[in-house]
Amino acid sequence: MTLPLTELAPGGPRLSPIVAGAWRMADWHWDAQQRLRWIEECVELGVTSFDHADIYGGYAVEGLFGEALGLAPALRERLQLVGKCGIKLVAPARPEHRIKHYDSSAAHIATSVDASLRALRTDRLDLLLIHRPDPLMDADEVARAFESLRAAGKVRHFGVSNFAPAQFELLASRFPLVTNQIELHPLQRAALTDGTLDQLQRLRIRPMIWSPLAGGALILGGGEAERRVQAALGRIGERLGASAASVAFAWLLRHPSRPLPVAGSRRIEALREAVAALRLTLDAQDWTEVWQAAAGHEVA
Repeated sequence: MTLPLTELAPGGPRLSPIVAGAWRMADWHWDAQQRLRWIEECVELGVTSFDHADIYGGYAVEGLFGEALGLAPALRERLQLVGKCGIKLVAPARPEHRIKHYDSSAAHIATSVDASLRALRTDRLDLLLIHRPDPLMDADEVARAFESLRAAGKVRHFGVSNFAPAQFELLASRFPLVTNQIELHPLQRAALTDGTLDQLQRLRIRPMIWSPLAGGALILGGGEAERRVQAALGRIGERLGASAASVAFAWLLRHPSRPLPVAGSRRIEALREAVAALRLTLDAQDWTEVWQAAAGHEVA
């Protein structure tokens, strides 16, 4: 299957409309050939963009992905690789870290990118995100780091993740950003009202969405709100001839900011359900039915 690539922002990178999240890959306990087959199956679905971060799997996932990609290096030209940096974990792989903290210094950004390129066995990242807002972030220093990486050809485009509108505006005033990767699903709706999506829509920048199924809670169960949402997704899915998971993705895709969900699953069927959502269109009543189920009350 071929899915048209989607431009994240004017002049920004072109990614597949569904992005594959690799953050749990270390938990899959697959060999390199199995990991390669997963990458290939994603590509066969039209999912050619892969979301990474240096810290995933205790700093192991990028290397696992790169090892698999090393079995078919020509495949790299068909992929778009997204990386993140800026969080420092306490982990065996980083014994010098005494405490979990953020670091958006130019030195850390450059060091992290070089490590990611080595691990992923590539010469460039298509997109790099600052993973979390850093209270000590010097916007001018970050901008200089981004410019240096772009000039060196190591990173083509830059964005952020989990930034509030004012934090996004600060860094964007120094360097062009192409996305803000945020959490959004019926149980986490803050971005709908706190200005995050309004800002991105105004700037014609498309958000990326992590945890689109609330870590599986929208499908697998949970508390009262989860059960209400599951029932609403099921009703709409039955009417539209789609799975509840596809409807959950369609709920996100319905927003006019035109988000790109990150689907993090080793099950190709789960990614297939995400792709199927691209063919669904929820009307305002369907969309509000899911919102109301999550909120527990009708709109004001």
